[in-house]
Amino acid sequence: MRSPVRGLASSDGEEGSDRTPLLQSTPRVEAAPVCGSARYNLAVLAFFGFFVLYALRVNLSVALVDMIDSNTTLADNKTSKECAEHSAPIKVLHNQTGKRYQWDAETQGWILGSFFYGYIITQIPGGYIASKVGGKLLLGFGILGTAIFTLFTPVAADFGVGALIVLRALEGLGEGVTFPAMHAMWSSWAPPLERSKLLSISYAGAQLGTVISLPLSGIICFYMNWTYVFYLFGIVGIIWFILWILLVSDKPETHKAISRHEKEYILSSLKNQLSSQKSVPWVPMLKSLPLWAIVVAHFSYNWTFYTLLTLLPTYMKEILRFNVQENGLLSALPYFGCWLCMILSGQAADNLRAKWNFSTICVRRVFSLIGMIGPAVFLVAAGFIGCDYSLAVAFLTISTTLGGFCSSGFSINHLDIAPSYAGILLGITNTFATIPGMVGPVIAKSLTPDNTISEWQTVFYIAAAINVFGAIFFTLFGKGEVQNWALNDQHGHRN
Repeated sequence: MRSPVRGLASSDGEEGSDRTPLLQSTPRVEAAPVCGSARYNLAVLAFFGFFVLYALRVNLSVALVDMIDSNTTLADNKTSKECAEHSAPIKVLHNQTGKRYQWDAETQGWILGSFFYGYIITQIPGGYIASKVGGKLLLGFGILGTAIFTLFTPVAADFGVGALIVLRALEGLGEGVTFPAMHAMWSSWAPPLERSKLLSISYAGAQLGTVISLPLSGIICFYMNWTYVFYLFGIVGIIWFILWILLVSDKPETHKAISRHEKEYILSSLKNQLSSQKSVPWVPMLKSLPLWAIVVAHFSYNWTFYTLLTLLPTYMKEILRFNVQENGLLSALPYFGCWLCMILSGQAADNLRAKWNFSTICVRRVFSLIGMIGPAVFLVAAGFIGCDYSLAVAFLTISTTLGGFCSSGFSINHLDIAPSYAGILLGITNTFATIPGMVGPVIAKSLTPDNTISEWQTVFYIAAAINVFGAIFFTLFGKGEVQNWALNDQHGHRN
């Protein structure tokens, strides 16, 4: 059946050949079953890997509240009085055995931000190394290193703030290689018509890790003490590493338990999409407009994502004035919605391509538009409804949930335009996309000195405007077919 929007997707001339990533001239092997398959086992293990990864990343933002001497932060308390107290304080015995430190707000900002200074450094090297030696060991040791460093967080805090900042930067170095390494692995494992499903499953672990680790870290701090937050997630990371090393292979050809049918299916679907060039075509790669379309979209999306990830608990507490217990659960709610949306949108995207014959670029554009303009609309709306608690939570949840559509949009477009170099491309785009994590929350904090609703409206307006710009830029300049520079000269085939 022809898509009703086929004309829209193929109006560029070049994209007219982009009906499906599978070669028309290659005999098509029947799709291998999903149940028990090696490729979906990889997706599930990757899911839990990124679950652990984000749990290790966000646990400090919760534990830090308990690590700080409350007298130190009294001077920084800028709770807005515009909204009434949402609920009466709950008097519950709080475990106080964890050591406290006298770190002011600026110091806390350096501690939380130091992660990104390590994270940004290893993006491109991680992609390059993964393209040369494979992503299995790189991803595995990246998460293992982060888990081990996490176990030493209480020791580093005792040594002083400098040691803790260095430790968090080292954790960032370890996590920086993970997404490029995973993309590099999927370039060998993901049949083109299953890319959205497989990648959305694996990366959805990051959202669920945020959903569970935020409230769980709060509960651990409340009933035990903050040191156990780092011990628990660190040990879980080590257990995951052992399973990853035992059960995963870099390529279908080297997997011990893969069926012959599945191996043939994957290899035939990727035939002539992968390059055998030894050298990386850096110059044509960096001149590629479709790559920069992903860079702009990735940067724009992450501006909103990191701003909310860092400051949503603050907004809940200081503006809407939810108590600590409510704050932990409500701050996690938007990421649960995003996780659910990622899983469902991955299924929908591949169905549109395989069953309805939508072009790759059409699907990537539509899902990116929904996943960036939708959140922008509800983010602006959240700033307009003032102290209506229910609507504020609903709008912020819908905004973050709709962002999950991007997992089947620009987020995996690297594999469409250059599967052989997908890890390197993700390293490049994620380097730029890490910058909002470093500067976005700082700018947002500077715009909200008095924590008023009108100040927060400005924060939401800026994030929404950046999101809309990124969506439009990707729609205009994104592509869905393998680029010539990413293929061997003798192939010359555009998908």
